[in-house]
Amino acid sequence: MSDNNWERQTLEKLAFSALQEQKRARHWTIFFRLLTFIFLFLALFIAMGWIGHGETAIPGRHTALVDLRGVISADSEASADNIISGLQAAFKDKNTQGVILRINSPGGSPVQAGYINDEIRRLRAKYPKIPLYTVVEDICASGGYYVAVATDRIFVDKASIVGSVGVLMDGFGFTGGMEKLGIERRLLTAGVNKGFLDPFSPVNASQKQYAQNMLDEIHGQFIQAVRQGRGKRLKETPDMFSGLVWTGEQSIKLGLADAYGSTDSVARDVIKAEDIVDFTPREGLAERFAKQLGASAMQALNPMTKSSFTLR
Repeated sequence: MSDNNWERQTLEKLAFSALQEQKRARHWTIFFRLLTFIFLFLALFIAMGWIGHGETAIPGRHTALVDLRGVISADSEASADNIISGLQAAFKDKNTQGVILRINSPGGSPVQAGYINDEIRRLRAKYPKIPLYTVVEDICASGGYYVAVATDRIFVDKASIVGSVGVLMDGFGFTGGMEKLGIERRLLTAGVNKGFLDPFSPVNASQKQYAQNMLDEIHGQFIQAVRQGRGKRLKETPDMFSGLVWTGEQSIKLGLADAYGSTDSVARDVIKAEDIVDFTPREGLAERFAKQLGASAMQALNPMTKSSFTLR
């Protein structure tokens, strides 16, 4: 009997130990799965910009940097709201010795560019001891140049593209194709000009002239901004405001730009503050997705042929 009891007790102990081991294994499995889920959620929140954007320590004496990249429009990262927000924060910081607006843009909305130009001139008057310089990367054309001329000096690379002082209004006309396909346009309006430059109707000469007058007016505003910003440095030529672009080397000769320089060289040699702090507002993944979704919806609601004024 004693042998049987010993064997039974041993088997019970082994079974109990196995059960305990299984419980521990389950607990560890749950623990590691929980850690994995927490890690994935944290990574997702950081990627979507919901966390990880707290105030960062800003060093002492530094050069502030604001990036203007891409097409200037109300729904892009180069919107007036974003750029103005970055510039205001840069000037407000007590350790900012100078501000660099780094531009790589083909242009865009004359309204958005005008907002930025106006705010730059206001900030320069409010903080007269803090210089503001433009550093051009690949391109600073049209609306991008409209912004740049408000700054104290413009630095370029010899191969940068600068200029394009002009305005355009683009669209499409489908009347010829509609005639070939036997399609008739039936447009009803209350107001003789409500169907202004409708792409599915023949060009109306008076409406075309009206649009040209508006283009000329906006072009005049652009030219005035260039002359005001560049002053006596500008060496005007007959084609300077024709919409042409120039290399960085040519732009210096024409007074459209001032000198060669990169972000690092301007911070080090001109502002005399090598440490660069980026004040550019950055959108999180969630914000970018929401904007793209909104833009897609607007494109679906509006005809793709809608004309608009553009500095590019």
